[in-house]
Amino acid sequence: MFKSDYLLGFTADLVLPPPAEGSAEVAARVAAARAAQTTRYAARKARTNAEIDGELLEAVATPDEAGRKLLAQAAEAMRLSARGYTRILRVARTIADLAGSDAVGRIHIAEALSYRRQAPRN
Repeated sequence: MFKSDYLLGFTADLVLPPPAEGSAEVAARVAAARAAQTTRYAARKARTNAEIDGELLEAVATPDEAGRKLLAQAAEAMRLSARGYTRILRVARTIADLAGSDAVGRIHIAEALSYRRQAPRN
């Protein structure tokens, strides 16, 4: 092997994305997130983040200050309805659960917003 071949292979390794999580790791994270939700809502009718709203949603999914600012900016820019706003909070709470986080942060709000489809603008 020539030195240039080695360097070319090394450079290619640097630009490739890291290996993705395997299905066993993903399954473990999902199971942990479900267990966290089951524990959180044990005294309630809800079982998952998808089933909460109102005061309970505010109590468990209110983001940190940076997340609140981002969500407020996005709500205005994207013209989110109350339903859309609520959906972002639920998804962000689930993302935080998958990350093993007790609190919803800016990063969770940003990811939840990234999944929202935008209507074409003329």
